[in-house]
Amino acid sequence: MINNKHFLAAAFVSLVAALMPVLSWAADGKPMDLTNASVGFFAIGIFVLAYALVMAEEFTHLRKSKPVIIAAGLIWGMIAFTYQSHPGMEALPEHAFRHNLLEYAELMLFLLVAMTYVNSMEDHRVFDALRVKLVGSGLGFRALFWITGILAFFISPVADNLTTALLMCAVVLAVGGDNKKFVTIACINIVVAANAGGAFSPFGDITTLMVWQKGIVDFWGFFALIIPSAVNFLIPAAIMHFAIPNEKPEASAEKISMKRGAKRIIVLFLLTIVTAVSFHNFLHMPPVLGMLTGLGYLQFFGYFLKKTENRFNRSKAGDHEHTDGMPFDVFSPIARAEWDTLLFFYGVVASVGGLGFLGYLGLTSEIMYTQWGATNANIAVGVLSAIVDNIPVMFAVLTMNPEMSQGQWLLVTLTAGVGGSMLSIGSAAGVALMGQARGQYTFFGHLKWMPVIALGYAASIAMHFWVNGALF
Repeated sequence: MINNKHFLAAAFVSLVAALMPVLSWAADGKPMDLTNASVGFFAIGIFVLAYALVMAEEFTHLRKSKPVIIAAGLIWGMIAFTYQSHPGMEALPEHAFRHNLLEYAELMLFLLVAMTYVNSMEDHRVFDALRVKLVGSGLGFRALFWITGILAFFISPVADNLTTALLMCAVVLAVGGDNKKFVTIACINIVVAANAGGAFSPFGDITTLMVWQKGIVDFWGFFALIIPSAVNFLIPAAIMHFAIPNEKPEASAEKISMKRGAKRIIVLFLLTIVTAVSFHNFLHMPPVLGMLTGLGYLQFFGYFLKKTENRFNRSKAGDHEHTDGMPFDVFSPIARAEWDTLLFFYGVVASVGGLGFLGYLGLTSEIMYTQWGATNANIAVGVLSAIVDNIPVMFAVLTMNPEMSQGQWLLVTLTAGVGGSMLSIGSAAGVALMGQARGQYTFFGHLKWMPVIALGYAASIAMHFWVNGALF
């Protein structure tokens, strides 16, 4: 019988041998190329498995942040373990991971402030008031189809595309009732519009935010995509219009008033955006510094609301605003931020960063941007975004950092933003609406209209080359 201690020692040595790279390490302090090493293959396998669980979230009900956080820890743990065997290089994984962590921290804090403002406006019934106004308008299905789509297109550049899609879907469900055909097509239109609207603003999507914070495209540079984004939304909408029932739903008599301070919170949010842009453009500081300053605006306003609550209740004053007796606490909307999304984002940034450290992103960049060419590669990124979430795809492109013109960077921003519209699982907005309109807006219901959405995708790319040709 084999001695247990000898067996464990042999197993440990075998594991170390499996994780050791087959290539020699660099002597100049640069990371080793481990793309052909066992540790690299293990890392790829772990990431693929984790992302398979992410894509199966709708069926497993396992939060998407959980598998990628575990994957990130395992990938970097294996990298660090491998580097321990190479004297003088042990610190490289630590420095690389800290760099990834800093990138994540900037984006996470930026998004946290934006989510806090959106939740604060939701608490003050800003979105409920808009929904009730639309539901009670007495308009027909076709008019509401266009209004919800247009509003989704123009609200998502300021709020995020997920929140915008959920708001507009609530309107569609309220007026659509049992009319499944209207609800399905209107939801598809909202997803396309919200994703298209988010593509021409740094605040509209996480992918555009990443590109802006990286300093590749300046704040105003994104607005060159407004016409291609509009084409991406309008072409499918114009075709789907004829499938909408030409009927008029019964108007709702429901009334909702915004809470005290709602309008001022909207103004503070806009002021926060101005602050972030100003810090970045004029002071050359990270935009997150301006956003966190804007969070301070909201905190001070919350203090003001709390201190004047009793006086307001006595006077019953206010411009169609009211209070329900609960003072505003800024930490409540912070607590209700989309923490699963924020932690998922950490897992993706760390995992993709680890794969890049192993050498896989350099290899991919060589294949896509050198052999295929930038245009073909950037169009493929959009198609890939329909299957895989656009966050890891865009972060991978940014980590590769291929040499491209401004026009090509705007192209990949556009395709990564709107490519996810081709499938319901291709964007956060689509996944969220499948849950909100369960049984009415489905994967196969969306798939039926994919050729029309793909037509809009192709047309938006052609429009970008036409109107922004000077940027290439």
